[in-house]
Amino acid sequence: MFHVGGARSALYNWAVARQSGGTFVLRIEDTDAARNKPEWIDGIVNALAAIGIHGEDAAFEGPYFQSHNADRHREAAQQLFAAGRAYYCDCTREQLKERTGSDHLGYDGFCRERGLAFEEGRALRFRTPDEGETVVVDLVRGEPAFPNSAIEDFVIARGDGSPVFLIANVVDDLDEGITQVIRGEEHLSNTPKQQLLWEALGARPPEWAHLPVIVNEKRQKLSKRRDKVALEDYLAEGFLPEAMVNYLMLLGWGPGDDREIMPYEELEQLFRIEDVNTAPAFFDVKKLTAFNGDYIRALSPEQFANACAPWLVTPYAPWAPEAFDKDLFEVAAPLAQTRLALLSEITGYVDFLFLDAPAWDEASWNKAMKAGAGDILSDARAQLATVPDWKADDLKAVLLVVGEQHGLKLGKAQAPVRVAVTGRTIGLPLFESMELLGRDRVLARLDAAAKKLAAAQA
Repeated sequence: MFHVGGARSALYNWAVARQSGGTFVLRIEDTDAARNKPEWIDGIVNALAAIGIHGEDAAFEGPYFQSHNADRHREAAQQLFAAGRAYYCDCTREQLKERTGSDHLGYDGFCRERGLAFEEGRALRFRTPDEGETVVVDLVRGEPAFPNSAIEDFVIARGDGSPVFLIANVVDDLDEGITQVIRGEEHLSNTPKQQLLWEALGARPPEWAHLPVIVNEKRQKLSKRRDKVALEDYLAEGFLPEAMVNYLMLLGWGPGDDREIMPYEELEQLFRIEDVNTAPAFFDVKKLTAFNGDYIRALSPEQFANACAPWLVTPYAPWAPEAFDKDLFEVAAPLAQTRLALLSEITGYVDFLFLDAPAWDEASWNKAMKAGAGDILSDARAQLATVPDWKADDLKAVLLVVGEQHGLKLGKAQAPVRVAVTGRTIGLPLFESMELLGRDRVLARLDAAAKKLAAAQA
């Protein structure tokens, strides 16, 4: 699944590419067979498309597949060996532990001067400089320096000759003309090694930018094992892609002037990678949900109805397909639009219109159907039956009178009627809902609720 952190990184890359007239390159690093499935690749491509990053735009290139470049990875590893920048090593972890007395110390360079040739089981290690430091010029973090003495002679090809990710990544960047690498903070520790490889292969390293880690409300790094992190899950829950894009762009950066809600095109023009913060960015689901509500309310009626469409059919809709009335929904939709925070909530707001009987929510029933509720239902039913023009204002006037007869304000008087008619204490405006349902259905529901209440009190 496509991590929201990956989506944030992708959006920052996309903004920089489009600002500079450059190209966003999608590369699938698929050399780990256990983590490589066609449906996951499709998921990445589709998730990117959902947030506006796709092959129909001239700024998009790919996807490329790392596995297709395996020969070049091997060639580069041998180039480094031939130049004396890498050497073969047959040390085992047990031997290293015997020499160092520790399970945690890095490789000690034992095979550096042994002059070993390739044999099955011998790893190829990069010879890091003994002195000096590797300075990473980072557009976000300045110029962090890494002492070369602290960088072990790291493996670039396994005992079977297959190159590891570090060199494969560098070679792919070289071959694809990558000039900027914008990625998560967790990759910063790899960067000095990759930079040494770039230089050893006779190339100028790209510009680096390492983005702040994204954390949950406990300030722990977002984890797929603990947190909801997949972009697809948020979209499936009813977050609009435009709201997700807006929110993700603000995780570590802001446009200034206390402005937050704005379209991506505006954010793209204002974005500067140099202005990204280094502090961890809090993924605030409540704030994201508020963003989403703002975006939902900004939709045109037609856009809103279209956006709700996935939640009006199986498996989300509890009504029979033939019971759905598109025209009725389009009348009800504006009443719901101002109330939704998530598109998936639409089902619960309109289900009473398309069910033969309301799905009475137990908590709502218990809250509304208290002492005196039966009399309110009976009186309301009798007076509503005589309303000549079944319109929301007339229905409201009836409930006002019923409330006065029972010494109740409208809010208290309408509570049992609302639950009887819609099944819940919270929903669309009651009198507009009753108008949409029609006289016969409303009266039948009031009768059914009164019967249930009487049976419970008997």
